[in-house]
Amino acid sequence: QVQLVESGGGLVQAGDSLRLSCAGSGRTFSSYTMGWFRQHPGKDREFVAAISLGGGRTVYADTVKGRFTISRDNAKKMVFLQMNSLKPEDTAVYFCAASARADIVVFSTSYSNWGQGTQVTVSS
Repeated sequence: QVQLVESGGGLVQAGDSLRLSCAGSGRTFSSYTMGWFRQHPGKDREFVAAISLGGGRTVYADTVKGRFTISRDNAKKMVFLQMNSLKPEDTAVYFCAASARADIVVFSTSYSNWGQGTQVTVSS
């Protein structure tokens, strides 16, 4: 099992940048595919980005492609989401998640471990 704690959310203006961090615990962190999801008020959780076990492969939602970058540091058991050129529609609670699957997956049901979420608010 892996426990996850997100940080780095906040209130920014459109066009600004934020870097979210996710700290993991447990000896098997590097054996998990890691993902970021977000949830807008009143809506289902949606996929944002995911990264493979070793970090060599990444996948992004079309809505964030070219603006967001996911990365991981297995030695420090950390996952990051660099968010640039933020838009008001990026406002949401962002969740870090871990999947025991070796391949990258975009469905939230494939992720077994979740953080508590961090709020990102982008003003226009």
